Amino acid sequence: MAERRNIVLIGAGSAMFTQGLVADLILSGRPWNLRLVDIDPQALQVAEGLSRRMIAARSADITVQASLDRRDLLPGADVVVTTIGVGGRRAWEADVFIPRKYGVYQPVGDTVMAGGISRAMRMIPAMVEIAQDVLRLCPQALFFNYANPMTVNCWAVRKATGANVVGLCIGTVHVVHELAAFAGVPASEVTALAAGVNHFTWIYDLRWRGQDLWPRVRELLAHERAGTSAPPEEIAPGGDSTLVHGRRPRAADNPFSWSLFEAYGAYPAVNDRHVVEFFPEQFPNGRYYGKTLGVDVMSFEGIIRYGDEIYERMRAQAMGEVPLDESVFERAAGEHSQLVEILGCIWADERRIYYANLPNRGAIPNLPAEAVLEMTCVSTGRGLRAVQDPEFPDLLAAPLQRKIAAHALTVEAALTGSRKLFVEALLADGCISDRAAAGRLADELLAAHKQHLPQFA
Repeated sequence: MAERRNIVLIGAGSAMFTQGLVADLILSGRPWNLRLVDIDPQALQVAEGLSRRMIAARSADITVQASLDRRDLLPGADVVVTTIGVGGRRAWEADVFIPRKYGVYQPVGDTVMAGGISRAMRMIPAMVEIAQDVLRLCPQALFFNYANPMTVNCWAVRKATGANVVGLCIGTVHVVHELAAFAGVPASEVTALAAGVNHFTWIYDLRWRGQDLWPRVRELLAHERAGTSAPPEEIAPGGDSTLVHGRRPRAADNPFSWSLFEAYGAYPAVNDRHVVEFFPEQFPNGRYYGKTLGVDVMSFEGIIRYGDEIYERMRAQAMGEVPLDESVFERAAGEHSQLVEILGCIWADERRIYYANLPNRGAIPNLPAEAVLEMTCVSTGRGLRAVQDPEFPDLLAAPLQRKIAAHALTVEAALTGSRKLFVEALLADGCISDRAAAGRLADELLAAHKQHLPQFA
């Protein structure tokens, strides 16, 4: 009989994540004590109601507790997961809409550029306070963060508290699966090495059954570029599907990322929607192949609308206004996807490969030792451990170096409440080059989010 574990989800009002995680807990077949935390009473009510309905529908051996105060539920935790979003979607809108007045356009705005840096100012103080409570109330717990901006959140928490927080994101493994589908081979037979920062992680070694898969990828890319491509014949029929969302990926879906592959010989996760934000100089005023980023391509407003619609559907299910959607029990891809699997591997000391955000500490020697990187990791009984690669190419390290420098400034600005460093982070990021304009942008963002920025008071 599996041991009953206590898992605390802080930011449970992130209903999509909560729904996916609860489904995975149910499907794991082991007993759990699920503890839900959110500072928004309505969001917590939705998370708790939906969780209880899902658990009852499958008669799962899972107990549920909910509280507005994490300190009620942290003692005795085996696992702590953070999915918080300080200010919610309305604050996220301000992160993206205000910079547009300064010619800064983003399709996502939660990681880098002005939107991501602004978000970090709100997120980091809250994450540090959570980490302090984890260290005080459940220091033995495995601590995982899913909240963005992933890299700087984890870096700041470790710097301020020493807490052993690990950042998890499904993006890199999802793109590995896309590359397998592009090549026409089963994803379960593909292995990869990856390193970078969250949402800009180079997949630099890709193999199928031990063979280098890049030559086949390049051949298929050349066919598509020449307009002669047909769906590639599967070279390993059977096994898992070589389709993603019902079809084979095309290079035309992510033209900028594939141009980087041609220039660097490695593919960047997580495709154009995130990767373009790491190269703002390539897209002045958001111009992207004849369209405007976040406006008429990869619409930011569309993301917000979708999130609001999803939340309303989950609220209706949680309150019993509509029947429970049975499709919630399908193993749909999402940020939650690998958490239960990773926990099982750690507790059983099974050595499997994942991608996680951890301090570099020399694993990638040509990147700063103190930086948090998204890297190939192995699960062990002592947690996730980075796979060292002394041969990571300098060519790939170069564009990461400048982003890591901006991350370092962002961390320090958020921890100290320094307007000066906030402005320097915007300039180092490259999304804005005029110092006076950067100062005005910083001031407008600080004013918009004043209620969530205690360190700037």
